[in-house]
Amino acid sequence: MKSFKLTLIAIAVALSGSAFGQTLEELAEIVRRAASEEAQINEEREAEFLRERNNQRNLLTQAQREKAAEEARSDRLKAEYDRLERELAELETVLQERMGNLGELFGIVRQASGDIQASLDDSMVSSQYPGRGEFLSELAQRKELPTVPELRQVWERMMTEIAQSGQVVKYTAPVERANGEKQELEVVRVGVFNAISNGAFLDWDTSKSDENLIELARQPAARFQGMASDLQSAAPGEVVDMSVDFSRGQILRAVVQTKSPIERVQEDGGIVGYVIIGVGLLGLLLCLWKAFVLYTTSGKIRKQLKNETANKANPLGRVMAVYADNPDSDIETLELKLDEAILRETAPLESGLAFIKVLYVVAPLLGLLGTVVGMIATFQMITLFGTGDPRMMAGGISTALVTTVLGLVVAIPLTLLHSFLQGKSKALIQLLEEQAAGIIARMAERS
Repeated sequence: MKSFKLTLIAIAVALSGSAFGQTLEELAEIVRRAASEEAQINEEREAEFLRERNNQRNLLTQAQREKAAEEARSDRLKAEYDRLERELAELETVLQERMGNLGELFGIVRQASGDIQASLDDSMVSSQYPGRGEFLSELAQRKELPTVPELRQVWERMMTEIAQSGQVVKYTAPVERANGEKQELEVVRVGVFNAISNGAFLDWDTSKSDENLIELARQPAARFQGMASDLQSAAPGEVVDMSVDFSRGQILRAVVQTKSPIERVQEDGGIVGYVIIGVGLLGLLLCLWKAFVLYTTSGKIRKQLKNETANKANPLGRVMAVYADNPDSDIETLELKLDEAILRETAPLESGLAFIKVLYVVAPLLGLLGTVVGMIATFQMITLFGTGDPRMMAGGISTALVTTVLGLVVAIPLTLLHSFLQGKSKALIQLLEEQAAGIIARMAERS
């Protein structure tokens, strides 16, 4: 294409030259030169093409050699990989065989570490030796086999707990008082069962992040607190009596949660409970007043029995005064007047007993009313929340039971007191009737 362009250029030049008066020889010379240049250019192109062709053959040969080398290397690597895979499988088989017993031991160690940690965290000994369970917690979560020193540490923790469970130790530890204040106090620990400070029983609380000893808000009976004070003030080696909570604090926690009788009445009795208590107090005061009146009257009547002169300051004297005031009356008239006098004395002796009877009848009825109120509250809770949580129904049931107990507690003593006072009153009335009958009998003898 390039030589063709040159020929066209030469012809164009020749034509232009002829236009300017050049000769044909000059034009032929130009054409020859152009042909010569064109041949030279073709030769150069052919030579360049041959060089490029040879170069491409060399590159192809080199690429083929490199491909063959990489294929050979790939074969070697594949063979090496297969060999290593076989060796790895063999080594894993050997490892599993050798780790059979160790793996079982590792699982047991992890489980035992977790169990021991939970036991140590719940133990009061941790108040004296804090942080004992951290190592066991880390060991229970580890994925590597434990070392022999670490296994010895686990054994040491167990032996320390067993040894401390049989010792009475005095030490200083942080204690949370009942008012919420934390203080460093002297603590006496009785094995893993009880801890005391300043004569008060302590509880080991593990529910908070900062585990510490807590003074119980409500302490056991005074005699147990006295034992605690004696133990804390005892000299080394001295033997003193001490109560031990073998449940490791469960009984003491139940003491804290248990309501006293007064608290039960205040919280569960409600209005009905207070009404029953009011009825009981009123009945008790009335019984005491009536007992005082009857015994006072009985004493006056005994004195009158020893004296034949009528004293109108007592019922028997007033009955005898009827005979003294009517010495000339016939037997029938005197008998009627004595009966009238006895009736007058009977009313004061029996006054109040009927009201006491009403009170001891009303008391259990009020208890029944409280029972009904409590059961209504219970069924309301069942309607609102269902029966999934029994604690939601405990308030109504407690109200029902407490009011029932209060009604019976009031009714039973009032019934007994009423029976006793009524018997005492009847005895005095019978004594008056006997004396009146004696007076009539003496008059009949005289007639």
